[in-house]
Amino acid sequence: MYSSKIAGIGHYVPKNIYTNNDLSRFMETSDEWIQERTGIKERRFADRFAETTTTMGIEAAKIAIERAGITEQDIDFIIFATLSPDYYFPGCGVLLQREMKMKEVGALDIRNQCSGFVYALSVADQFIKTGMYKNILVVGSEKHSFAMDFQTRSRNVSVIFGDGAGAVVLQRADQEGQGILSTHLHSDGADAEILAMHYPGAHANKWLPDNPPFPDQELGGLFLTHEQLDSGAALPYMDGPAVFKKAVVKFPEVINEALAKNGFTAKDIDLLVPHQANLRISQYVQQLLGLPDDKVFNNIQKYGNTTAASVPLALSEAWEAGKVKQGDLVCLAAFGSGFTWASALIRW
Repeated sequence: MYSSKIAGIGHYVPKNIYTNNDLSRFMETSDEWIQERTGIKERRFADRFAETTTTMGIEAAKIAIERAGITEQDIDFIIFATLSPDYYFPGCGVLLQREMKMKEVGALDIRNQCSGFVYALSVADQFIKTGMYKNILVVGSEKHSFAMDFQTRSRNVSVIFGDGAGAVVLQRADQEGQGILSTHLHSDGADAEILAMHYPGAHANKWLPDNPPFPDQELGGLFLTHEQLDSGAALPYMDGPAVFKKAVVKFPEVINEALAKNGFTAKDIDLLVPHQANLRISQYVQQLLGLPDDKVFNNIQKYGNTTAASVPLALSEAWEAGKVKQGDLVCLAAFGSGFTWASALIRW
């Protein structure tokens, strides 16, 4: 078995900055209201027509590939994590492969939302360990802005999310004890509907929450109806307090699982990079683990929640800032819709 390492990392964010005050022009909200609940000050929105989930992923991938010291033609497998693909199908992996003019390599799409990148990293790690692939490109990219409803009825969701991308190249580690030490994946679908986008879908709506904005109709549909659009049923739905309660339990749990597996404790962590869901969640987890500020990296203040992109985007920024150095023990952790949660422990 070979261990795997992150050989190159990169990220991309759109140039368009939207502050909390900008959002207050479209809905009843304020900078104080948003910061108090989420810690977010601003976010980036992609160009409506010129940028897509795939194109942002490509920009991050180019940087990661260059930093890994290889070319696009050296990539032998692609894993692309997103909840906002360019098309309902096919996924973004093949679109990236096409636009980057890569060889006819395999492309796998991951739909684990906020924990998608850590899940993708775990899958890539197994392929490297078995020797099946040598240079795996793992991408997390999101274009949330195209699906957000910037009206007061949706402010609990719309103020949280932003656009961006992050990517890494995974290769075989050079020495023993280097690279990804372990990954840990979990799920519990009991409350899947309290953080979800229910339409379009092929389900019967008996599974959906009883409260508005969901219409009283017998069946869901693969394609949207005027009723679903007018009522707001086709918008992302989130029970924020319920998600918060679950996240603050599972985040520290899966972090401690990774540490225990490798014989470490929280004090051994050089840097924790949590999924950027909510600054309050990150701060709560930091307090539980007893970590000082310089050992936890947050950038949700600048970018909002970029779901599958948030972990690689934050890790890339931390690396560029010199907060991740060779030999450091780095922990990645994520929690999101599903519910799914995951962690990865890395010796950089």
